[in-house]
Amino acid sequence: MVNVSLQMNPGLTYNTHHYSDTFKGLHENKMKRRSFIKTSGCLALSSLLPAAAYSATQQSNNRPLILGVFPRRNTKLTFKLFFPLAEYLSSSLNRKVKLESAKNFKQFWRGVKTQRYDIVHFNQYHYIISNLLYNYQVILKNEEFGNSTIAGAISVRKDSGIDTLQDLKNKTILFGGGKMAMQSYISAKWLLMQAGLHDGDYIEKIAINPPNAIMSTFNKQADAAGAGDIILRLKYVKNKIDVSKMKILAETQQLPHLPWAVKGDMSEALKAKIQQVLSSLQETKQGQAILKSSRLTALLPATDNDYNQHRKIITEVYGKDYGIKQFQ
Repeated sequence: MVNVSLQMNPGLTYNTHHYSDTFKGLHENKMKRRSFIKTSGCLALSSLLPAAAYSATQQSNNRPLILGVFPRRNTKLTFKLFFPLAEYLSSSLNRKVKLESAKNFKQFWRGVKTQRYDIVHFNQYHYIISNLLYNYQVILKNEEFGNSTIAGAISVRKDSGIDTLQDLKNKTILFGGGKMAMQSYISAKWLLMQAGLHDGDYIEKIAINPPNAIMSTFNKQADAAGAGDIILRLKYVKNKIDVSKMKILAETQQLPHLPWAVKGDMSEALKAKIQQVLSSLQETKQGQAILKSSRLTALLPATDNDYNQHRKIITEVYGKDYGIKQFQ
């Protein structure tokens, strides 16, 4: 298995000065990133801001808080896993919390774009774009299997005869979740780029989510799967296929895990309370049971700077505008 980091790697052509030049000023703070995107000539933010966005005045204490969870898994399983967490948060806040998800990433993104979700759990790319355009603020990140980091990866069957990324030339690669999937698409594409493989060098297909990409590859419907390194460890996947017959061909360095964010116009008191309630779940037996239901070992405080390395990968794959234009 190859582990590819953002540092200089033997055998890979990598220009370290590129990042220094590209990100000077861009990642110093959120306002500079917004200014950069606005003046890049690629975007017209006035056309991107959602007409249906909820204003601060609508955020009364009487209406339910909407908790959106991205479709990393199928909708039925997502509700089963996160319903206890939503109920607990509702009880702790003394305010109704309504859990929502979506059938696919495109549908889920509509909820982000219209700022429907007061609290949202999504991938790192979702967060970076939602922070830039809609001012969502990260407060937490996942800890799964005791790890607060995750890597993008490309997996294959052990009996596939595929031993290097270069072996994927002219092969079919199934990316899980679509072009907004951080680990399963963006990071996987970045890995291929480091190996000298670009669009047209392989057949690109999209699965509805990362687990489906892995399971379809196991069933020989594709030669390789783009998915996070953690997917092969998920109980849902292990119940469906024999994961011992799969291997990770290459993966990125470990980077901060999946984030949780809140709307930018949420009061500081409410934001702090939500962070406190969820980040202390592991301290009680009830909280531990809720985490177990959600397939988590903890929820940890997170900051915007935690995701700067993801911004670098995104720029490598999509360019300086983060690929925003194609998703609006």
